[in-house]
Order: sequence, then structure tokens, then C-alpha cells
Amino acid sequence: MKAGRCAQLALTIAATACAGLVQADDNGPALKAGHEYMIVTNYPNNLHVVDVASDTVYKSCQMPDKFGPGTAMMAPDNRTAYVLNNHYGDIYGIDLDTCKNTFHANLSSVPGEVGKSMYSFAVSPDGKEVYATVNPTQRLNDHYVVKPPRLEVFSTADGLGAKPVRTFPMPRQVYLMRTADDGSLYAAGPDIYKMDVKTGKYTVALPLRNWNRKGYSAPDVLYFWPHQNPRHEFSMLYTIAKFKDDKQDPNEAELLYGYLSVDLKTGKTHTQEFADLTELYFTGLRSPKDPNQIYGVLNRLAKYDIKQRKLIKAANLEHTYYCVTFDKKGDKLYLGGTFNDLAVFNPDTLEKVKNIKLPGGDMSTTTPQVFIR
Repeated sequence: MKAGRCAQLALTIAATACAGLVQADDNGPALKAGHEYMIVTNYPNNLHVVDVASDTVYKSCQMPDKFGPGTAMMAPDNRTAYVLNNHYGDIYGIDLDTCKNTFHANLSSVPGEVGKSMYSFAVSPDGKEVYATVNPTQRLNDHYVVKPPRLEVFSTADGLGAKPVRTFPMPRQVYLMRTADDGSLYAAGPDIYKMDVKTGKYTVALPLRNWNRKGYSAPDVLYFWPHQNPRHEFSMLYTIAKFKDDKQDPNEAELLYGYLSVDLKTGKTHTQEFADLTELYFTGLRSPKDPNQIYGVLNRLAKYDIKQRKLIKAANLEHTYYCVTFDKKGDKLYLGGTFNDLAVFNPDTLEKVKNIKLPGGDMSTTTPQVFIR
């Protein structure tokens, strides 16, 4: 009798968990010109459009194939969302007005190879090309061969049958990319590289592993969120050790948080420490209103004064969030990732305004992107 009740309870729990994974039904109106929206993805394979004015889900689209990682970026026309998905193996273009799949690039285009992109794709500033760092593995009968990474360039005009129109060698360990206004491609790996997408030639735009700052260690970067932020910069957090003296004793070092930035309009780069390393943050962004304020999130939401290297305020969270995102004006701050809710905060007071519950399951490492149609 007890075993029967336990079995029934297990079935109930399983049914409840499965019920939470709601597949989008592809219903909803077209987007309105001049309105501000946010895209976000989640399990089982949904792409949601959130109305920023009302902080409600405007519509949901079902994406092709399988989920993972669900990293999305908006095209310059603010109509098409490009999503790295299907277990890191395919890039799709989804028309947000119709929810139709209008572009598809399979990253395993070479026979006998399996190609994956570790969050590393970007859209050209004119929307005509999509770039992906492909990490290929050749599958043989009795072993795998890991092959050198390459940049694959796709034409968005090729639609659902897109094949690489150009390929170039890429450095290893590239994990994020963004394009600048002049068409240059910035790729984050051991260093930040600037690449000419026509020739494949690249230079180091910002040294990281190879920087030479006297008295400091090399920075450590763990960042998988390609923010299309209102400041129009390619930015990431890093941690670093500031040594007490030339002995470089790690036990006596001052551990700091910093951010790096590439201005996508001018190409200017800079790095800046802003806080003691007392807790971990997965993502951080500077305020669209005040570039001297930076916000970080993981287990808490925190706001810092960069110049004074001072914690201004922190807010406890109901659960962990991975990714912080601003609206265009900087009046709202959104927290995404992990579960299936977006938390909305007042960036001035760090008071929570509301939660936006998304149909479906957790968001994993998705990057919410805000745009104006």
C-alpha cells in the first residue's frame, strides 16, 4: 500500500515537472513600430517577446529542433532574432512578426565532422552576414580527431539552406563575438581579437592573458553572455590579483573585480577594476544613465561606484539569476537566466518591481536582449 502511494506521488511530481515545460504555440500579433521589446529563450524550445512598457509576455514562438544554449541576438532590422541552438550546433533566424524560421546554418557542414559553437556567433552591422566560430571534431571509426577552429561566414540571404561563403582560421578558445559599426569582428578568447571578415586577418585589440600590467596577475574571464546593451559596447567582467610586492605571493594579493570594454562605434578599448572580490557575479553592466555605476548579479544584485570602488547598494534575490539587462533608457533593470521568471528591478533603489513568468521551463544561460522596433 505504501509502495503504491509512493509510486503515485512520483508520477504526480513527474507530471507536474513536465507540465511546466510549455511549448510555445506560435500565436501572437506582429510587433509594433516604435515599441520597446525584449527577447528571451527557455526550455523546451521557446523564444519569447516581452513588452517592456507593460512588462508582460507579448508573444511566444516555437523554435526548430532542440534547445541549447538558446543564445539570441537581434538583427539590425529589429525584426529577426538569430539564435544559437540545437545543442550548440545550429544558428536560426526567427522572424518575430510571424514566428517563422527564415534562416538556418548547420555548423556541421563538412562530411564526417561535428561542429559546435560555444556561444560564439555574431551578426554583421548591415544584417547581411552571420559569423560563427566553429569547433569541429572529426568522427572516425575508433576515435575522434579535434580539428582547428575556424570562422564560418554565412549570407543571411541564403535563407534556410545557408552554407559557409567564406572560412578562415580562428584562435582557440573563442567564446563570444560582437561586430563593430565599421564591420570589424571582435572575438573574445585568450585575448580580445579584432578581425577583418573579408580577409581573415586579425590582431590583438585588447591583451588579456598576455597583458603586462606590473604588479597584477593576468585576468580571469568566464563570460557567456553577448549583451547588446544601450552603451553599444562589447563588455565582460574579469577577476584579477593585485600583488603586494615583487614576490607576487597570492596569499597576500588583493583580489579585485573589473570590467573590460570595446566601444563598438570607435573601437576604443579599456579595462577598469571596480570592486573587491568578495562574492561572484556572472554578468555585469554599466548603467545607460551613469557610466560610473556598474551592476552585477548572481546570488545578489549589487550596484557599485566604479571610481570609488565602493558598493553602493545590494539586494537579496529569491533565487540565482545569471544575466542582467537594462531597458534603453536605463529606467528598468531585468534579471534573467536560471528559472522561468524575469525579475524587474528599479536600478536606483534596487527594489523589485515585479516578476514576469515565462511559459515553459528554465532559461539556462540565455541572454535577454532589449530593442526598439
